[in-house]
Amino acid sequence: MLLFIWSTSFGSAVGQEGQTGQPGLSVEMTVDRLIVAREAAVPNKFILAQEPDGSTPPTEETPLLSAGTASLSTLVDEAEDETEVDRSTPTTSALPCRSNPYLGGVSVDRFWVIFLEIMAAYFIACFDGTIMASSHPAITSYFGASNKASWLSTAFLLTGASFQPLLGRLSDAVGRKPPYVASMAVFLAATLWCATAGSMTSLIVARAFCGLGAGGIMTLGSILISDLVPIEIRANYQSLLNLVFGVGAMLGAALGGLMVDTLGWRWGFGIQVPILFVNLIVAIVAVPPGIGLHGKTKESVGDAMRAFDFAGSLSMATAVVFLILGLNLGGNILPWTHPFVIASLLISLIVFPLFLYIETRASRPIMPLNLVTKSPHMNLIFSNFLANMVMNAIMFNVPLYFRGVLLTSATTSGLSLIVPSGVASLSGAMTGFLISWTRRLKWPLVLGTTSSLLGLLSLAAMQRGWPTAAYLGCLVPSAIAQGLQFPGTTMAVLATSEQHSQAVVTSTLILWRSVGTVLGIAASSLVVQNALWAYLAAFVRGPDSDGVIARVRLSVEAIRALPAPYREQVVQSYEAALRLTFLCASVLAAVSIVLVLPVKLPKLGGRKEKGMPSSTDA
Repeated sequence: MLLFIWSTSFGSAVGQEGQTGQPGLSVEMTVDRLIVAREAAVPNKFILAQEPDGSTPPTEETPLLSAGTASLSTLVDEAEDETEVDRSTPTTSALPCRSNPYLGGVSVDRFWVIFLEIMAAYFIACFDGTIMASSHPAITSYFGASNKASWLSTAFLLTGASFQPLLGRLSDAVGRKPPYVASMAVFLAATLWCATAGSMTSLIVARAFCGLGAGGIMTLGSILISDLVPIEIRANYQSLLNLVFGVGAMLGAALGGLMVDTLGWRWGFGIQVPILFVNLIVAIVAVPPGIGLHGKTKESVGDAMRAFDFAGSLSMATAVVFLILGLNLGGNILPWTHPFVIASLLISLIVFPLFLYIETRASRPIMPLNLVTKSPHMNLIFSNFLANMVMNAIMFNVPLYFRGVLLTSATTSGLSLIVPSGVASLSGAMTGFLISWTRRLKWPLVLGTTSSLLGLLSLAAMQRGWPTAAYLGCLVPSAIAQGLQFPGTTMAVLATSEQHSQAVVTSTLILWRSVGTVLGIAASSLVVQNALWAYLAAFVRGPDSDGVIARVRLSVEAIRALPAPYREQVVQSYEAALRLTFLCASVLAAVSIVLVLPVKLPKLGGRKEKGMPSSTDA
């Protein structure tokens, strides 16, 4: 980790030394610029107030619209549960105008090169995630370690969750490019390692490094978009990212199971390597070295590192790591009474309050506590945390339902994720464009949390013997919820924050989203493994019952080879364990509804009122 920080710091120093207002790349592109859908209705959206003599440069206090410009608030009606807020001019080297709406002094062509590179990185991350969801039964069976299945995803998400806030603050100090490029390089090397891993332990460690790289890519990619795109049109670009999410997830689900059945699971990782290599080169060339530093007081890398919240980063990472260790090992690999399990949970419980105390004293906390203690940020972040727990519990266990209960092939179980991925993609794209059109932020959250609860109840009600379309139909409500909640929450959190604090706000949101992902997989695996153990002990009867239980806990593929009486008993056990898991997740979805209902959110592009919560103090 120290090498990772040093490499980003050194790269920043080199980049700043040679920075001289670098012009945009000369790239031949004919991509149409994406402007707000209602530009005709709001013609002056990007025309900012200018001094006649040009002597007063804009600052963070400069209003987006001058007094003489028609207020956008005259174009929208006030809602009972939504107040209006204006967006302050961001501190960048160049302001948006009609011909070039982008921030940061980048040309239109250069922006699209950067944005397409970010979309490609997001695509690979989603592709990688659903490949693991559809192929982990085959991978763990190959190594004879089905009871360690959750570690393939947990190791990936654990490192990402632990170090994402560090990257947000680090990029504030040294710029976005050095840590972004370093994250891409780590992800590339670790993915190659996954493709060549010779043991389950080696693969789990490689997945941990993948998580470090992918977490940096996702966090810093989001921050880069916030640096370059004004909040008023950002939902449109979020919609494009949602489409990429869906396409990557669908291809990962389809190709993951197919490659397992034809070429072998290693190709699921190997196919990503050349794409990641090209992406790394594009990032090195296209991303400006000084982005994220414009308008800030310059400080040396040494000063930035001395002011960095290392104590907060270390304590937070320690609390998260030991919490996940205890939850994954307890009742699955080790008994709950094992000293290591007890020690892991105790360390997490002790260190987490210490982390909170450190954050109250830090000059630049990696997670300002007002983000998780005051509404609306608190409600938004924790509802998104629960939504990610629910979504990953579904993605991790639906393929297991198809393999362990319906006894389908790896290809078929992987294809089961295509329909929900496609629905989530379309739902997310529509949500982003509708937010831009209506300028309202609350409706996606309310509809999304409600749809999530309905989806989980549908999954819990599934029975053997249904037609395939019925099973896929049960996945649709949860997929719609995903498309509504995630872009809706991202836009709501950013719209209630000032531009100068958006790197920290973004990294905090993604931190809790990632922790939700880790806990969703770990907790659902905890429920499945412990419930499965209990149901197998209750349902499996016969002279070889102990041997059957041992075999099916090591490999889900062993179920199909069992004699008829044992096979039925094991399938019944898997069905009951997974039903209990979906019902437990439905409780989390209900809590998420309670969190979003009282939230008051701004309309995009209006005037600030006294009732609106203050900007994040970061």
